[in-house]
Amino acid sequence: MTATTTSTGSSTDLSSQLAQAAQSIISGATSSTLDVDTLVQSLVTAKTAGQTTAITNKQASDTAEISAIGQIKSALSALQTAVAGFTDGSALSQVKATMSGSGITATPTTGAGPGTYSVNVSQIATASSFTSAGIASGTPLAAGTMTINLGSSSSMQVSVTAGESLSDVASSINKSGSNPGVNASVITSTDNTGSKTQYLVITSTKTGLANSISVSTTNNSQLTTGSTGVSTVAGQDAKLTINGLNVVSSSNTVDSALTGITLDVSQATLNTSQTLSVAVDTTAQTTAINNFVTAYNSFKSTISGLTSYDTSSSTAGPLLGDAMTNTISNGLASLVSSGVTSSGATYSLSSIGIDLQPDGTLVADSTKLQTALTSNSATVNALFNSVNGMGAKLDDFANTYTQSSGTIDQRTSALQTDLNNLSDQQTQLTNYQDTLTTQYNAQFTALNNLMAQMQNNTRYLTQLFGGQSSAGTLATNK
Repeated sequence: MTATTTSTGSSTDLSSQLAQAAQSIISGATSSTLDVDTLVQSLVTAKTAGQTTAITNKQASDTAEISAIGQIKSALSALQTAVAGFTDGSALSQVKATMSGSGITATPTTGAGPGTYSVNVSQIATASSFTSAGIASGTPLAAGTMTINLGSSSSMQVSVTAGESLSDVASSINKSGSNPGVNASVITSTDNTGSKTQYLVITSTKTGLANSISVSTTNNSQLTTGSTGVSTVAGQDAKLTINGLNVVSSSNTVDSALTGITLDVSQATLNTSQTLSVAVDTTAQTTAINNFVTAYNSFKSTISGLTSYDTSSSTAGPLLGDAMTNTISNGLASLVSSGVTSSGATYSLSSIGIDLQPDGTLVADSTKLQTALTSNSATVNALFNSVNGMGAKLDDFANTYTQSSGTIDQRTSALQTDLNNLSDQQTQLTNYQDTLTTQYNAQFTALNNLMAQMQNNTRYLTQLFGGQSSAGTLATNK
């Protein structure tokens, strides 16, 4: 950018300063002191004021423009977020699942379809456990090795050092890096005589028959044989029927039996029959559509503020008349008003209760929208289909501007480059001001010295020849 030349006002100020300097020179001849610093500062300021103002104004303009287009990008990104559920098809495919009784929780995931199912739970999944032989409290263990198997493919070995306690063994199991998924603890039992017996209890962290525990020892049978016996409880799978079909799960969270539905069963559901109802979640659909309307209106509000003109203060928005901004605004308005063509038919937002207002915003009629969702779902699905539906079209259009290195990023980069150039110009102008200051200081300091010398000469001549009604040295000798 070429810096603006000094304005007429600045030329007038410079002329005034020069006139002031001339007066100072004249005054200097009559013993007045010339204020060099103030005069030089005024002259430098007057000479560079126009360029300084031009650079400062352009920097402010570029900065405001960067901020403004950043707001547009944010508003467009928010709109894309609001329609993301339509572009991937999730917004209209959401369902809600309810059970007729308690004890079973049904949670929709992905791919669930409407339907009604009878669910009966006959067994819940439990974890396997192993309880060692009882050992008198405080009895030291002999050296040996304990092998713990979890199911058929996972195991660990624990070395028992002579003199260790059951608590030491439990700690070794829990801290081992090769632990296959078990927890160990010690239970102390007291009989009628007050004698205390300790038991090592190992429990699987996973439920199901396949995760049953088995324990064996080498060189030390204290833990696996004894008068108090050893007990091992196998893991148990959850068993249920869905519409009369058998389902077995190693976990009480059953997520592979019914597409798109996860069932969590509990003891309270045993031998009770419940009905699972899966239906389209119109509440979630309403929220998604209203979020789209809100995001679109927020974008329109952002655009309006950035392109407005305040007549009372004669202040224009930073993007008033901006071509890119107008293109974005008009493009989105056209997409919203034109509707969607699907299978040879055209569907408009107004057909489901969303009307375009004179100011370009959207208003959703909640009653008409709810009617469309419950009684005319085909229109809603066509209008917001994931291929060329309203959400997909808006997202594609916005992406041209919001994507990395897109139109907005390119615009921002160009403005930042201009700001960098302006900063360089400001540096050059500052250097020029320093040069002028040095030059003027030297010139006016020399002038001030000359004035002082002239004043000294005047005094000398007055003393020599006289003046101001007084006779000088030579005059007296006449």
